[in-house]
Amino acid sequence: MKLENRVALITGAGSGIGRAIAEAFAEEGAVVVVNDVDGEAAASTIEKLGAAGGRACAITADVSDSAQVRGMFNQVLASYGGVDILVNNAGVGDVYDSDKRAETNRRIQKQFSWIRSAAGESHLDITQEMTDAEWNLMIGVHLNGTFFCTREALKIMSRKNKGAIINMASVAGLGGSPSAPHYGAAKGGILGFTRSVAQEVASRNIRVNALCPGLIATAMFEALPPSLRTAYLLRTPMGRPGDPREVAAAALFLASDDSSYFTGQWFSPNGGLFIA
Repeated sequence: MKLENRVALITGAGSGIGRAIAEAFAEEGAVVVVNDVDGEAAASTIEKLGAAGGRACAITADVSDSAQVRGMFNQVLASYGGVDILVNNAGVGDVYDSDKRAETNRRIQKQFSWIRSAAGESHLDITQEMTDAEWNLMIGVHLNGTFFCTREALKIMSRKNKGAIINMASVAGLGGSPSAPHYGAAKGGILGFTRSVAQEVASRNIRVNALCPGLIATAMFEALPPSLRTAYLLRTPMGRPGDPREVAAAALFLASDDSSYFTGQWFSPNGGLFIA
């Protein structure tokens, strides 16, 4: 058991990649704390853990709210005496209302069209039309949430001078995302934060690394229009989306002692979509 008796808090674990990570950690003996802003989704993940669910709990909290994050960590501390592993996975992929979402998808599909008209150009114009609320929501959940949770985790991990933190970035943080500049900015910020904190806390034997998934078969990917999914997959040399369990396997490596000499690094399970 690679994570036997270690307490692992995974944010946004009510579905998708977060749920897969919770399952992988539980199978390796971890005490899993499943966080999600959707309490029913978090409870559903606990049920999915089966026999290991007896050593798991669900906590409903919005990671973009520092007070809720503080309360969550206080609850973990009271229940388990500490936290050994933090996975900052919580995120949102869509901050638009239905009309704007439809228009954005239309523009993206037009830009990815295989054959362009003689007139030539199509423009996304995403940034110039983005509202403060859309920007702040994306940054709030991804980047602020990663900071708020990391801050609280370090207060606890520093007592033992040991711990592992895994931040969920994205290929969008590596190569940009013209259709979602707010998402690319948040994920790029997470990578910079990962490198900085890794250097800061290495002397305490706390390791901080990041994962940068490509296209993964989650609800977020399935929600894309079929033609757009096809366009993205054509840019992926392996020709398929990844399975959440493939990302979970990388998270397990970074959480376990197998990666004891890794810190400040990023791993990118992306099927060749981004090759550095």
